[in-house]
Amino acid sequence: MGTTLKAQFETRRDAEMTVERLVQEHGIERTDIFIAPVSAQNSAGVKSAGADREAGEPSVEGRADTASNGPIEVSVEIADEQAATTIRDAFSEFDAHDVNQS
Repeated sequence: MGTTLKAQFETRRDAEMTVERLVQEHGIERTDIFIAPVSAQNSAGVKSAGADREAGEPSVEGRADTASNGPIEVSVEIADEQAATTIRDAFSEFDAHDVNQS
């Protein structure tokens, strides 16, 4: 039976950067990683970052339409403790909180 590690992120950007780090640099299968809002509402995180904050060219105005309805959760299914350490390190690198294992 596998183990699942979960963590919450304040921004969608941090959640996505964590996933990219795990897939591209650590070889975690993308099919083992899930991203979802913590609340029942769609959310881009608690605060805007990256593309959720920046306006598209040629506009110089910032965006005000970001759905900030709570944190984003990343969960990763793992098979061994070595992978768990790698995943925890990636979570930490991008300021994860409420990290838990089930």
